[in-house]
Amino acid sequence: MGFGVSTACAVGALVAGAGVVAMALPGRPEPWPVHLLRRAAATAAWAAAAVYSLGFFTVLLSEQAFGDGANSVPAPACRDGFDEATREGLSHHRSSYLPLRFDCVREDGSVYSSDAAYGWMNGASASLALSAALFAIGAGYATELRARKAALTS
Repeated sequence: MGFGVSTACAVGALVAGAGVVAMALPGRPEPWPVHLLRRAAATAAWAAAAVYSLGFFTVLLSEQAFGDGANSVPAPACRDGFDEATREGLSHHRSSYLPLRFDCVREDGSVYSSDAAYGWMNGASASLALSAALFAIGAGYATELRARKAALTS
């Protein structure tokens, strides 16, 4: 299910991106800067949703694998792919959905991340969401500016 949601968001980002590219073709709607900003905002929002949902379901699956039958404690995400020295003294884990993370905690209090990909997922989803917001604000500003110019000329 997690991969399906991420895929659906990625398809939405591609469709919205095609709308942005279509603005360069003849016959584009007027006022085209406003449409371009709105389509860019939609593209960035869909892309942010795709990246975040991928990380969300990764954390969810790691959390689900913990305590689910034999050989599930400590969490498999904290054991798999790490050498014995890294796993030494592993006591428990901490997970978070905002920001995305699944941290493994040792008995001495030191922490290591179960997957380095959470760093780029957090950064990418935050920057894409910020870009979407800025594009939407820019579209609103362009509409307001156009309305003010029209009011001055009439």
